[in-house]
Amino acid sequence: MGQSVTRFDYDDSTAIRSDRARAPLAVAIFADQPFLRAELAEDVTAAGLRVVRSHTLGALLDDPEDRGVDDLVLVDCPVVDAAELAALSRLDMLAARGGAQVVVSTSLDSLEAVFGCLDQSQPDILVAPSRADRMIALGRGLARRGKRVRELDDEDRLTLLRLTEQVSEIARTLARLSREGDADGSGATVEDKVSAFRFDGAEAGGARDRDNGRLARATRPPLPDPRLIRRIARQRQLRARFFQGDLFADPAWDMLLDLTAARAEHARVSVTSLCIASGVPPTTALRWIAQMTDAGLFRRVEDDTDRRRAFIALTDRAADAMARYFAEIGASAPMV
Repeated sequence: MGQSVTRFDYDDSTAIRSDRARAPLAVAIFADQPFLRAELAEDVTAAGLRVVRSHTLGALLDDPEDRGVDDLVLVDCPVVDAAELAALSRLDMLAARGGAQVVVSTSLDSLEAVFGCLDQSQPDILVAPSRADRMIALGRGLARRGKRVRELDDEDRLTLLRLTEQVSEIARTLARLSREGDADGSGATVEDKVSAFRFDGAEAGGARDRDNGRLARATRPPLPDPRLIRRIARQRQLRARFFQGDLFADPAWDMLLDLTAARAEHARVSVTSLCIASGVPPTTALRWIAQMTDAGLFRRVEDDTDRRRAFIALTDRAADAMARYFAEIGASAPMV
């Protein structure tokens, strides 16, 4: 990590204590692989935090329900069974109740199950993460707690910079999609103005109902033929056969296309499927999904028949935007 790290005497049966007299946050680590626990502890310590627990996943299963969680909880579970999913669900509930930040590493095969049982604490879910990915998640956890990460090495700094650029790019992409006239002096609030999609202006055909104060919308254009959307998506993916895929990475748009086609087909989209459609690594795709959900464009849909599964769908606002977008480009859509 490019700096000295305080050494620990690792004892998985007891809490790990650092030699630091002061530490801002308490971190718990749950992972079955000893080398990974040691690596995570090293990264946590390098960030200036305090590792208070480092155990196998079994300790997470045995942790009594009334015990409070720590400020930050790091869990590695590449393969999960029913008991571990139950433990994750309980951790999710406790973290949401206590305001703890949860970071869970898993595999693509287990992503659906892990995503399905973590619906309250807004966790960071990492898929087969690198060490840099974990450092990013650690930094995000600290940022949410109002803390600052200590000096990182050049590789981690570059990765964090790329993540920041990706988050900025999504704002620019959504702004291009939602160019609605907002200079009509209607007295829109700041929150309204920064919303990714607005359809209460004249261009969107909206009108204010004076009787009940609610927004009266004009009829939304129909969604395009899903075959057209799939064709556009395939054309976009075709570029990766001739050029480096990173040159054209636009996960926000690719996921919007996939969910729009699924909505027109009345089909449900799993989080794994959406990650694949994004064209970027699953961990990156999950961050975009979280960002799009926060922006009010995606929504989580629970599976009524299986509590361990959840799907991703467009919100009505996003569906409106996509319908109007395709209506605007009209006959040129097959060439997009």
